[in-house]
Amino acid sequence: MTEEARKAGTHRLSLADEAATLRLAADIAAILKPGDIVALSGHLGSGKSFLARAILRELADDPALEAPSPTFTLVQSYETGHGTVLHADLYRVRSPDELDDIGLVEDIDRLIMLVEWPDRAGTRLPAARRIDIVLDVDPDNPETGRIADLSGGVLWKQRVAIAVASRRLLDDAGWGEARRDFMLGDASTRAYERLTRPSGETAVLMISPPRPDGPPVRLGKPYSALAHLAETIEAFVAMDRGLRSLGYSAPEILAQDLTTGLLVIEDLGAEGVIDAERRPIAERYEATAQLLADLHRHTLPTILPVAEGRDHTLPPYDRQALAIETELILEWYAPHIAGVTLPAVTQAEFARIWSKLFDEILAAPQTWTMRDVHSPNLIWLEQRQGHARLGLIDFQDAVLGHPAYDLVSLGQDARIDVPASLELRLLAAYGAARRGDAPDFDLAGFARAYAILGAQRNTKIAGIFARLDKRDGKPDYLKHLPRVEGYLRRNLEHPALEELKGWYQAHMPKLFETEAADESNL
Repeated sequence: MTEEARKAGTHRLSLADEAATLRLAADIAAILKPGDIVALSGHLGSGKSFLARAILRELADDPALEAPSPTFTLVQSYETGHGTVLHADLYRVRSPDELDDIGLVEDIDRLIMLVEWPDRAGTRLPAARRIDIVLDVDPDNPETGRIADLSGGVLWKQRVAIAVASRRLLDDAGWGEARRDFMLGDASTRAYERLTRPSGETAVLMISPPRPDGPPVRLGKPYSALAHLAETIEAFVAMDRGLRSLGYSAPEILAQDLTTGLLVIEDLGAEGVIDAERRPIAERYEATAQLLADLHRHTLPTILPVAEGRDHTLPPYDRQALAIETELILEWYAPHIAGVTLPAVTQAEFARIWSKLFDEILAAPQTWTMRDVHSPNLIWLEQRQGHARLGLIDFQDAVLGHPAYDLVSLGQDARIDVPASLELRLLAAYGAARRGDAPDFDLAGFARAYAILGAQRNTKIAGIFARLDKRDGKPDYLKHLPRVEGYLRRNLEHPALEELKGWYQAHMPKLFETEAADESNL
């Protein structure tokens, strides 16, 4: 492998023994999805079949799976939890035309393909979805050692880089022998894996590569820049250390690769703040409200350290960020959910009303605003004391904003029905805690800001869920829309939002259809 090839994106790995090859198989299997092609090349005896079989067993989650080499059948098909996997050995293929007869390249987007001797397929295996692994015997360790060169097209470059960097980080941090189980991905580019050592000890691998810029939407900037969404994992590291310095239970960072966007973090567990029927556990929600009150009584820094000589500055939750979020409802919810096309003059009126409301919000003192203090990001730690009983995650998009915002995200949880009675209880708990520290705390003014920001947040979320469905092909988020619409209507009842309510009634009447239907059934 020439240095020029390596600079072009090829990663060379030294595999000392079969155990190292099995780890490579696990790393590759973890990033595969339908439409991917793993092209395995190398001389006879270089280990192509061994690696293919190991990847297949990882995908099937069955270490004892019988996976004979398809040298004579050419293709073997397997049903796995990742979908259909084809294992092909093209050694006996003399012409790419033969692949048409066996249907190897049919429905290629629905399959994961493991292909030995891929050069026999000519151009029939699309380069864009293909990772090439070239295996060779390690001349310094010919008995058990292998050299693997990994390369891929544009779609694979980052995935291969993450896989290689993850393995390096885990090995260096002492987690190289841990089993890796995919936990979840969210609505962003982040993903998480639970690491389990043979001893049973666990941690979490957080995969958060630098956010790619989207198309410019205003002032030459992409939406993520206008809304002040975190561009790198450094924002998470900074907030994590800031929260831990105050005694809160953000996960301890055990190892990090800031360039690639990888962290090994403390596993805070899976005990949440909702019960088995997905209802809020009132005491835990109330404890979260009290934690927020405690956080907001501090004078908090705006610049936080990340590493030696590297700092993170919390951006302001400014007018352009608040506004660009509300406009998502015009762009996505209005045409795709409400079925209306709004003329420019109507959209301008929407912006004017919101601008007046933002004047109130921006005039108030600002504090750390984590933006997503809701059930998926709260972990209950029964064995800890005080505010440390609540584990906090997913705070990398933190900004400097109004203290009511995070209480809104809790009291109007987009994924869980929060009864109005519990929401009032949370407001009361928060207000009592703030008045205990500052007797002149203005609870009525806070409630007014809470309603404004509740309307802003649910306006934004309605737009985001419509966008996730129509643009990103994630319709599951639509099941939460009725709840979000209900919260929005609840906020619009506040006198501060009378003009905004009138706008919604005039231009998005569908928003109120559910409310009218509910009243007719009383």
